[in-house]
Amino acid sequence: MDDTARDIQREVLRASRGEGSVLVATIIAAPADGAPGAGEKLLLRPDGSKIGDFGGGAFEAAVLEACREALTTFPREPIQALYYRPEGQRIHRLDAKGGADAYEVMVEIVEAPATLLVVGGGHVGLSLATIGEHVGFSVAVLDDRDMYATAERFPMADRVMCGDFVELLREFPIGPTTYIVLVSRGHKQDETALRAVVTRGAGYVGMIGSKRRVSTVLRHLAEEGFPADALERVYTPIGFDIGAETPEEIAVSIIAEIICLRRGGSGRPMRAGRPPIRRGESLPAVNQ
Repeated sequence: MDDTARDIQREVLRASRGEGSVLVATIIAAPADGAPGAGEKLLLRPDGSKIGDFGGGAFEAAVLEACREALTTFPREPIQALYYRPEGQRIHRLDAKGGADAYEVMVEIVEAPATLLVVGGGHVGLSLATIGEHVGFSVAVLDDRDMYATAERFPMADRVMCGDFVELLREFPIGPTTYIVLVSRGHKQDETALRAVVTRGAGYVGMIGSKRRVSTVLRHLAEEGFPADALERVYTPIGFDIGAETPEEIAVSIIAEIICLRRGGSGRPMRAGRPPIRRGESLPAVNQ
C-alpha cells in the first residue's frame, strides 16, 4: 500500500468514527488503454481539498465536479455509480458499452451512521428510542435522572447517559448526521439543552412544546444573542400534525418528520396528485 492509499484509509476511518464527512471516488472499470486504471481512488473533503488524483485533465475535473455536488446536496445519496468518456463527458450507464470505451466511477460518501439523540427518558423518549432503532438509527438517550437513564429501560439504545445536560451534550459528537429531539420533563430542561446544541450543526434539532411555550424559549435565546438563522432551523412545535395524543403517536409524528427531512420527502399524503378515477379507464399502477 502506497502513501496515498494509507492517507485515504486514515481519512475514511476518521469519518466513519464521526470526525466529519469525506467522499471517496473509485474507478471500477476503465478503457483497456485508459490511464488512470481500475482501482485508482480519490478522496474529497467538504472544504474542497483532496487526496489522490485521476491524472488531472478533463476526466478528473468532471469527476470532482460531481463529487462536490454529491457532498453539498441534501439529502445525500450515499453511493452512486457514474460513467464518463475519457474526455470527461458524463454519459448514461446504458451508453457505457460494458466499459470498453468509458470509465465507471463509484462515488461513496463516508460518514458516521445517522444518530438519533433523545434528550429526555420519559414516555415519549422511550417511544422515540424504540421506533428510531427500528427504522435504522443509532440511538443515544440522555436524562439527568437515574431512574430514567438506564440500559434496562433503553435496551435498544447504543448509548445511555445520565448527568448534567450541558456537560454531556458538550462532549457528545454532533454533526450533519445527528438528529436531536428535546423531550425532557420540562421547558427549562429543554431550553438548557437547546442552548447546548442549537449552533452545533446537527442535521435536525426538534423541541417538544406548545406554540406559546416554544416561542418563549426561542425568544429567550434570541435575546441572549443566539443566531437567528440557527433558531429558525429548530423544528418546534415538533412533528407532523397527525392528531397524535399518546406518547407512541407523538413519537411516530416526530420520527416521520425526521425521515421526511433526511430523505427529502414532501410530507404530503401519497394519494395527493393521484389522477381522478373515471369510469371506463384502467387504474394506474400503485405508487407510480
